[in-house]
Amino acid sequence: MALTIALVLGVVFSAPDLDRIQSAALQRYGAKGSNLVIAWRAMMAEGSHLSEAEKLAHVNNFFNRRMLFENDMAVWQQDDYWATPLEFMGRNAGDCEDFSIAKYITLLHMGVPNAKLRMIYVRARIGGAGSTKSEAHMVLGYYPQPSDEPMVLDNLITNIRPASSRSDLSPVFSFNNEGLWVSGATTSSADPTARLSRWRDVLERMRQEGF
Repeated sequence: MALTIALVLGVVFSAPDLDRIQSAALQRYGAKGSNLVIAWRAMMAEGSHLSEAEKLAHVNNFFNRRMLFENDMAVWQQDDYWATPLEFMGRNAGDCEDFSIAKYITLLHMGVPNAKLRMIYVRARIGGAGSTKSEAHMVLGYYPQPSDEPMVLDNLITNIRPASSRSDLSPVFSFNNEGLWVSGATTSSADPTARLSRWRDVLERMRQEGF
């Protein structure tokens, strides 16, 4: 099992087969899905020589401006489905996990080091500053250094802000393809593919799609 997971991770995070991904978009989703993948490819090429900070804004703006936020039941007729970037762009809609995964994979393929990127599962306060209500939410965090506070890429707001300015978010855990961190920890405490079955499943689907 460990060898299988390692092979999946190795394939997923090597250079993507962009022509294969675009062909799959056309076959599955027609011209609309294919055109969005073409725009995604152009965005990555245009941003390839930007600084890391500029790449974050470039990718965050692409997905936040082009993609619709919809819950999984509306898009996939399931309560909790983690879509691949191809599925997300093909449907042109998804929820917070889909935005975060797509931004993570795109930034990796644009050369941002994996060690600086983690998807962060949070409780997001709803109803204003005095509210005690919260709901599950996911954002992407960028860590300039492992011990630094992350910059937060969120589909709910347009600009990228440091975590300290997001008092509406309470982190629970974070993960990428190499580790899983409990809130406040500086070292990984688990294999994310063993603990997060949906993450393992979406990695396998990405591998099959050409990522």
